[in-house]
Amino acid sequence: MSDAFSAVPRLHTDTAESTTEHVHVEDVGMTFKTRRGPFVALTGIGLSVEKGEFIALIGHSGCGKSTLLNLVAGLLRPTTGMLLCAGREIAGPGPDRGVVFQNHSLLPWLTCFDNVHLAVERVFGANESRAALKERTRAALAMVGLTPAEHKLPHEISGGMKQRVGIARALAMQPKVLLLDEPFGALDALTRARLQDELMKIVAATGSTVLMVTHDVDEAVLLADRIVMMTNGPAATIGEVLAIDLPRPRDRVALAEDTRYHHYRTAVLEFLYRRHAHVEAA
Repeated sequence: MSDAFSAVPRLHTDTAESTTEHVHVEDVGMTFKTRRGPFVALTGIGLSVEKGEFIALIGHSGCGKSTLLNLVAGLLRPTTGMLLCAGREIAGPGPDRGVVFQNHSLLPWLTCFDNVHLAVERVFGANESRAALKERTRAALAMVGLTPAEHKLPHEISGGMKQRVGIARALAMQPKVLLLDEPFGALDALTRARLQDELMKIVAATGSTVLMVTHDVDEAVLLADRIVMMTNGPAATIGEVLAIDLPRPRDRVALAEDTRYHHYRTAVLEFLYRRHAHVEAA
């Protein structure tokens, strides 16, 4: 991975913003229509995400984490409130927001290269040459360490590699914001740890602004600049925001002995399992 990072240019090059705020969520609520009547998923959500900031969204199942991420992605429209990305209203999906889901969503008949190239072509095809589009694709694959696998089909690579293709596809579009919905949730512990480390390197190299949904407390503390803790649904909202003051780059082995790391971890556990314990329906 280190050689790829030193050789690949930064994909995120937008430096003309007049503000450092990349995502603005103001008094957002989301109500779904169901057979049993309206279901209030989110209420009164307010959040400001700065350029280059890594935000982890955490909470129990059903607290609306993925709903909030889908609202920022433009896959859902809020019932109330307003969402902005780089000062513009979010009215639908767009290349300024790259999304990586737990399900990698790769097209099985396309190679790793072609899965990424398809996204690059859709975003930049009207303004760039074929050679430039291919170079963008190769740069994105190199950034996630997949140059040797670029001609392989999805069924020929591991689950962790598939997720890296998904991350490469999102990064290749030069998004202002990278949205991650539990991208490592289905992976084994060792693969998950390796990809967490790679994600930290990718974010450091690209300067990406990141919103990531996770159920994993250790993952949130390791990766995030701030952890946004959600109350239980229905009508979930932001209960608390915890700033993580740990220097970067972060080393998981060194942090295992860091008292600050354990302090932050305990604070999140206290919120989730004492102050907002999830009560399962009988």
